[in-house]
Amino acid sequence: MSMYALLRSSQKPPSEEQIEECLAGNLCRCTGYRPIVEAFRVFAKTNDTPYTDISSLCREGGEFVCPSTGKPCSCGLKSESSGTTLESGTCDDERYEPVSYSEIDGSSYTDKEFIFPPELLLRKSTYLSLTGFSGLKWFRPLRLKHVLELKQKFPDAKLLVGNTEVGIEMRFKKIEYRVLISVTHVSELSVLNVKDDGIEIGSAVRLSELLKVLRKVITERAVHETSSCKAFVEQLKWFAGMQIRNVACVGGNICTASPISDLNPLWMASRAKFQIIDCKGNIRTTLAEKFFLGYRKVDLASGEILLSVFLPWTRPFEYVKEFKQAHRRDDDIAIVNAGIRVHLEERGDSRVVSDASIVYGGVAPLSLSATRTKDFLIGKSWNKELLQGALKVLQKDVLLKDNAPGGMVEFRKSLTLSFFFKFFLWVSHQMEGDHCIKERVPLSHLSAVQPFHRPPVIGTQDYEITKHGTAVGSPEVHLSARLQVTGEAEYSDDTPLPQNGLHAALILSRKPHARILAIDGSGAKLSPGFAGMFFANDVPADNKIGPVVYDEELFASEFVTCVGQAIGVVVADTHENAKLAARKVLVEYEELPAILSILDAINANSFHPNTERCFKKGDVDLCFQSRQCDNVIEGEVRVGGQEHFYLEPQSSVIWTMDGGNEVHMISSTQAPQKHQKYVAHVLGLPMSKVVCKTKRIGGGFGGKETRSAFVAAAASVPSYLLNRPVKITLDRDTDMMITGQRHSFLGKYKVGFTNEGKVLALDLELYNNGGNSLDLSLPVLERAMFHSDNVYEIPNVRIVGRVCFTNIPSNTAFRGFGGPQGMLITENWIQRIAAELKKSPEEIREINFQGEGSILHYGQQLQHCTLGPLWSELKLSCEFSKARYEVDQFNIQNRWRKRGIAMVPTKFGISFTLKLMNQAGALVHVYTDGTVLVTHGGVEMGQGLHTKVAQVAASAFNIPLSSVFISETSTDKVPNSSPTAASASSDMYGAAVLDACEQIKARMEPIASQQNFSSFAELASACYVARIDLSAHGFYIIPEIDFDWTTGKGNPFRYFTYGAAFAEVEVDTLTGDFHTRVANIFLDLGYSLNPAIDVGQIEGAFIQGLGWVALEELKWGDSAHKWISPGCLYTCGPGNYKIPSINDVPFKFSVSLLKGHPNVKAIHSSKAVGEPPFFLATAVFFAIKDAIIAARAEVGSKEWFPLDNPATPERIRMACLDEITAGIISSDFRAKLSI
Repeated sequence: MSMYALLRSSQKPPSEEQIEECLAGNLCRCTGYRPIVEAFRVFAKTNDTPYTDISSLCREGGEFVCPSTGKPCSCGLKSESSGTTLESGTCDDERYEPVSYSEIDGSSYTDKEFIFPPELLLRKSTYLSLTGFSGLKWFRPLRLKHVLELKQKFPDAKLLVGNTEVGIEMRFKKIEYRVLISVTHVSELSVLNVKDDGIEIGSAVRLSELLKVLRKVITERAVHETSSCKAFVEQLKWFAGMQIRNVACVGGNICTASPISDLNPLWMASRAKFQIIDCKGNIRTTLAEKFFLGYRKVDLASGEILLSVFLPWTRPFEYVKEFKQAHRRDDDIAIVNAGIRVHLEERGDSRVVSDASIVYGGVAPLSLSATRTKDFLIGKSWNKELLQGALKVLQKDVLLKDNAPGGMVEFRKSLTLSFFFKFFLWVSHQMEGDHCIKERVPLSHLSAVQPFHRPPVIGTQDYEITKHGTAVGSPEVHLSARLQVTGEAEYSDDTPLPQNGLHAALILSRKPHARILAIDGSGAKLSPGFAGMFFANDVPADNKIGPVVYDEELFASEFVTCVGQAIGVVVADTHENAKLAARKVLVEYEELPAILSILDAINANSFHPNTERCFKKGDVDLCFQSRQCDNVIEGEVRVGGQEHFYLEPQSSVIWTMDGGNEVHMISSTQAPQKHQKYVAHVLGLPMSKVVCKTKRIGGGFGGKETRSAFVAAAASVPSYLLNRPVKITLDRDTDMMITGQRHSFLGKYKVGFTNEGKVLALDLELYNNGGNSLDLSLPVLERAMFHSDNVYEIPNVRIVGRVCFTNIPSNTAFRGFGGPQGMLITENWIQRIAAELKKSPEEIREINFQGEGSILHYGQQLQHCTLGPLWSELKLSCEFSKARYEVDQFNIQNRWRKRGIAMVPTKFGISFTLKLMNQAGALVHVYTDGTVLVTHGGVEMGQGLHTKVAQVAASAFNIPLSSVFISETSTDKVPNSSPTAASASSDMYGAAVLDACEQIKARMEPIASQQNFSSFAELASACYVARIDLSAHGFYIIPEIDFDWTTGKGNPFRYFTYGAAFAEVEVDTLTGDFHTRVANIFLDLGYSLNPAIDVGQIEGAFIQGLGWVALEELKWGDSAHKWISPGCLYTCGPGNYKIPSINDVPFKFSVSLLKGHPNVKAIHSSKAVGEPPFFLATAVFFAIKDAIIAARAEVGSKEWFPLDNPATPERIRMACLDEITAGIISSDFRAKLSI
């Protein structure tokens, strides 16, 4: 939709930069973004070569090859008889090429292209007055006079243009506004006049329109006049996304008076004036710097509105600069922003400050003017003494209390100083050549002020195609791709409800630990559309639930043990009415002490019962005591959690059949069998009477393996008792708050090693934060322990693990299932060994690599180990030595920007670690027309499982892929299926389908041998005539796996997927901002079943992993974040929780599959791909640390330091020690982290 809007509104092909900017507001990290960008880049039409695999666009005979499809077509070259040739990449087909650009002439386009209905654009606007729900009044006046009349009649009315702020307040903050006035059609408020002394900007002008005019003005006016215009252009580039800028207006942003507004500090610094008009038409003018009075309070009386803004031109030697630092560059609110202006005049032989303005956002309840610093500057010469003095005054001018809302106090303090420091260098650089400026900015310091321009993403994929039969091994398109890109693919929430259907909303706990004293549902019963309310005593059978042990309650009966725990469920006629009624249920609590972190749990000895695990290899104590180790290090690693952020939230539709005798559901789940089991359990029904179906899900990543089941079970209670269909779909904030995340971990290590770097002993304690129920926390801990060696040979190992009980919602499975946490802890102490021995981490890694025949700490022997060749190929591909030299040279030449590189390996075990789960079933039907219907126990969640399984079936029968269809996953077709998880689904279900196909082929063989059939359809018909069974149930168990926890030895994994990644980053040491310049990934996937899908999985996993190590931070109300209510999740929506965007994709993003290494232990010599690449994003994390090491070396700090993940701008900046941070933190400062 974003791309189509860009193409329709562009009078000429958009540039690559415009395309990426347009897509920036779209979040879809599981794709890795790269394929989206490259697919749309064809519209830039700058170069046809990337879109066709031949050197020339002409084949023999003059056929033109379309740059979009790579197939012959007539779009590029006219027939030879015409004697003319079109320019490469243009299109001569009238069906697709507009005759002329026109907003309203539909005849210029064909019926193939949808445009905004011209009759609506030509229609004359009218005054509108509408009445909505609960008496809400909505007006759309056409004249300013009408607006003022309405404002006089309704003084508290809210004025709207894009509804980007008021809409959020009403929908999410539940603020009620009774009167809304849309001023989108009021011409007097939409003026944009360029005058001799500045620009007049109407308050209703859209930000995108303002941006367009400012860019035009910059090219037309004298350079010295447009310094403030350039600052606004740069700030607007990072203001929300294009979609918001297209509708949001200038006045709305100003009058909202957000303390983190990106533009208000600039209005104030730029000497802007605001024109204000009252109901009688009287106009007054006020300076922007005097307009903001307090937190979201402005200088507007009840009968006044903001009419316009006047932005004056800047004067000669007047400089205005914008600054902003956010968690994520794209589409994100600021942590701290600023607008800074200085006007210099010549006095004698120097430049003196005659006027200045320094305004910050994000450091006070309103945009704050640093007046004392301004007073200090005025009258002083522009030199280093001024800078040093100003920084000292600024520190006292901008004060933040330790418990200030938003936290990150030290970081925010540092940013205020860093911004001014950057401003000083920038102005000094602008002034170079002026005879009054004696001090030049050193070349190495220019890195602090040089503008950064992101290059277009370049992606390369390298793999070989090893085909087996008609489809296996071929890079086929995902079978649902076309439905998904057109928006036609259906998900659970798309299921229509019948007329008697109801919507459910959960009644949730608001306390982390408390006794329930009383529940008052009287308010809910009076709520509109209310149909029922159900609590623990209404559950027909057992209220106790859980995937492993029954330690949870469906509805809390006496105690609540976390914020967000379900106490009951309300059903109503609409989704909104159900939520409204649920909010009206009042619960009285007696609060009890809460445990809110791993450290709290350790101190309180709060662990889930029977969850201690231990691995031993060799004799750790003897190794430490015998002095074999030249060096011993001890430390701890804190590993942050991660939200799944699947695009489709938890959703189920449940209904009864046959008078309530059966229950059916359509659910968004990775484990339909668990939904079936939970619902049968709480309703007291046999599982044979409960059916769960799943067509596809919009992402799961482990978050829909177990935590989706209780949501479906909660909705099943009202559906069963009322005998009516019930739909439950969680809102994003509720979903994030109650369904659990990736486990945070604490690792305490003691490592012994030689002076050469050979590791001899590891003593490790692991703790993970299980939350308020066990869920899958124990197997997650176990996998972390299995992977705590990563790829390293360690003769003596002791690993002890415990699952912490805390009063937060139960944490759960997430891609990697504990493996990445265990490996990250390992790579941290590997990096520390390198620091202690003054060697590179890559060198330490290499001398400790495992190899063929290595015995792991749990007794399994490595077979078919491809780590060595894979690592060598990556090292060769990325030219590591050359990259190291170039990075070192860059760091020598640049003081305030540093680059870093890292190479990181991984070894990921493939199988469920619980033996009984390693089984799979499938059902295959062959029809007389030669088509095949496949049903299996796995769930399609975007990862391409159905596509790969269909390829297996197609190759088995030697038929085209198009002849195979997979409809849905259903518990009444394939029973007792394991969750689609552990990366093993293609292995298991592919093999199960192959088994079924082989059975059918064996039955068909006698008929096939009798004659040569012209087609598979003919053979199928002949078999039918001969009464051959053309249906088969296939089954597969993963062989040769077993593990005994009593001995701590066995073979838990069928095989390992190996990988390695190289990354190069560049860090702004003054702000903590970073870019990934290069990511080069090598993975061993044997003979890939579908290399196109596998590359997509690798890229998506890498970008999701990048979020975990560098962007995505969970903030809980714990001892580290006392400004958050106890036990509450602050980051429970995209406003505060930042996943990677297109702007975070590596500039050069390369993926290669290791060639020539078939995997003898899985179907068609392939390997699992889902989870193994995730950890490779830690190459970015350690490249960041490498850059920080270079920054710290500038001030002589060369000792080892910890860096927790995620390496957010806060952690990066505060680790880059310099003169600015010296006055704020000590060298061992560690930013707060919720674990």
